[in-house]
Amino acid sequence: MPVRIAGMILLSRLLLACVLLCPSGAFAWSNLGHRMVGDIAQRHLTPAASAQVAALLQDEPEPSLAGVASWADELRRSDADAFKRTASWHYVNFPVGTCAYQPERDCPDGNCVVGQIERQRAILADRTLPLAARSDALKFLVHLVGDVHQPLHSGNRPDKGGNGYQISLRTDLKPEAYAQKDYVDGMMGTNLHSIWDYYIFGSTGLSFHQYANRLAARPWPPKPMAKPTDPAAWAGESCKLLDAQRLYPKSHKMDSRYLDAQRPLAERQVEVAAKRLSDLLNTTLVD
Repeated sequence: MPVRIAGMILLSRLLLACVLLCPSGAFAWSNLGHRMVGDIAQRHLTPAASAQVAALLQDEPEPSLAGVASWADELRRSDADAFKRTASWHYVNFPVGTCAYQPERDCPDGNCVVGQIERQRAILADRTLPLAARSDALKFLVHLVGDVHQPLHSGNRPDKGGNGYQISLRTDLKPEAYAQKDYVDGMMGTNLHSIWDYYIFGSTGLSFHQYANRLAARPWPPKPMAKPTDPAAWAGESCKLLDAQRLYPKSHKMDSRYLDAQRPLAERQVEVAAKRLSDLLNTTLVD
């Protein structure tokens, strides 16, 4: 076998191993961020939607939108084959220099966050389908609507959503267990995606309930807020934030100043995601 082909096969296997084994921060907003999206959305469901959510999630250990918000990530440990099949559903990659969505180019066979929000909504709306299928669709929707509002899940940079943009972060917040080996004397070796996944929210020291209550107490709906109902538009909005809000720092060395500066945007994205999720469910789960 030619050396080049053998090398390509090895690289492909390594990438597949990363998809299956890399820590959750590589793929999704933190558990805290996703739970807040679900919690705030549930507070704004109509009675009809709320009743159907309760019926669809009745067999879950924590039968609420917050309780299932990270289920799509947890498949990595509970069902590796399902996670392998659905890993590309968590994001969409745009070509460098554009945030304009083209399905054939950016979402082949619907296997991206935009295509799957549309597909899972259709499953959820179809009451002829088994309850289990509709329940899974609801769990995917809670998660994916959160993902598409995390700007680095809808990027147009050749660094895999900031996973390839290395950061040296000075922080008192200890990392999750998988990353503790990279935390030495208050310095964390990480990447920009993980900064947005974990550190911006986690560094506040607030619990889930404290943080969700704080955001839920703000004026509703969040303003100013554009009102597109198209997930492709949501992805385009997130993509444009990369430059408009200077998400990529000039220096690869970072401290709490970046976290504090970007936190209002991250919180607003949670609020907007919650609003759009509640609207989506209220219009889908009708009597």
